[in-house]
Amino acid sequence: MTSKISNKASPLPRGVYCPVLSLYEPTPEQELDLDASYKYFSYLIRGGVDGLVLAGTTAEAVLLSPSERQSLTRTARTAAVDLGFHSFPLVAGISGQSTRESIKLAKEAKEAGADFGLLLPPCFWPKAVNKYVILAFYNEVADSSPIPVVIYNFPAVCNNVDLNSDILASLAQHPNIVAVKLTCGNAGKVTRLTQEFTHEQFGVYGGSSDWLVPCLIGGGGGCVTGIGNVFPKSVSKLYALYREGKISEAVKLQGLVAQAEKACKEGIAPTKFGASYFAGPKAGIVGKELFWPRKPYAPSEKVMQDWVVEVMKDLDEVEKSLPDAVPAVVNGKKH
Repeated sequence: MTSKISNKASPLPRGVYCPVLSLYEPTPEQELDLDASYKYFSYLIRGGVDGLVLAGTTAEAVLLSPSERQSLTRTARTAAVDLGFHSFPLVAGISGQSTRESIKLAKEAKEAGADFGLLLPPCFWPKAVNKYVILAFYNEVADSSPIPVVIYNFPAVCNNVDLNSDILASLAQHPNIVAVKLTCGNAGKVTRLTQEFTHEQFGVYGGSSDWLVPCLIGGGGGCVTGIGNVFPKSVSKLYALYREGKISEAVKLQGLVAQAEKACKEGIAPTKFGASYFAGPKAGIVGKELFWPRKPYAPSEKVMQDWVVEVMKDLDEVEKSLPDAVPAVVNGKKH
C-alpha cells in the first residue's frame, strides 16, 4: 500500500449489502407500504446480508420524497433492532443535484438512523461536471455531513459522468469519505485503489454481485447487489465461501449468481418482479402489486416475467437449500 493517510474513524464494514427496493400500496397514490417494508427488511437481514442500503437507485430514490426516505430508514432500523442487531449497518442515499440538497439529505439520514450516506455525483448538466466541480462537491458535502460518505459511481444513471480512479484517490484523502461503490463495473479501478489504500483507509465495493469474486480477488471489500433483494442467502453464501478460502466452490456459485443477476441489468421492473415471485412469499408479503414500480414506470410485461423466472430459477434452488442466518421473530420471540 502506498498511501500514508490515517485510517477512517468509521470504515464501511466489509461484506454484502442489499440496496433494498421500495414497496408501495396498490392505490392510485402508491404510498409506501411500511408494514410490508418491515417484513422485507427483516427477511433480508435474516438471509445474512451484512448491511442494507435505503433510498438508493434500486429503491427508486428519485421518486421518493425526503420524508419517505426517512421513513424507510427508520423502519429498517426498527427491523434490525427487533432481530437483535442494534448496530446493523444502514447506508442511506443522500444524492441531490446540489451541494445544499445533499447536505440536507445527509443530516436527515442521520436523524432517521443511518450510519453512512451514499452519494452520486451531480449530473443534470454533464458538460459542466468537470474534475473540479466533482472534487468540490464531494469535499463540501463530506465537510458538513454528520455521517461518513460513500461515493457512488454509476455512469448509466448520471448522464455518463464517470469518476476515474485518480479522482477517487483524491477524494479518499478526506477523513469523512470512507468508501466507493463501483457500479461502473470497472475492475481496474478496484485494483488501482486497493493497491493504494487499505480497506480501513478507503473501502472499495463492487456495484453488483455478478463480479463479486473478481472484486474480492482484486482486494475489494464486498459488493452492493440488487440480486440480494431476491436471493439474500445465496449472495451472502458466495461472500462467505470466498472469505473461508473455498475458492472452487465460490467460483461455481459465482456463475449461478451472475446468471440470475443479468435479469437485474434489465432494469428496476424485472428486479422487482423477480423479488415478488421468489422472495415475496418467503418474506410473508402478499400481493405482487406491492412490488410494482412507482408510476409513471410500469411493471414488466409477461414475456419479460417469464424470462426472469427462467434465468433465476437455478439460483432459487440454492437459496431454498440454505438456512437463515438469523431466526425469525414471531410475537416478540425468535423462532
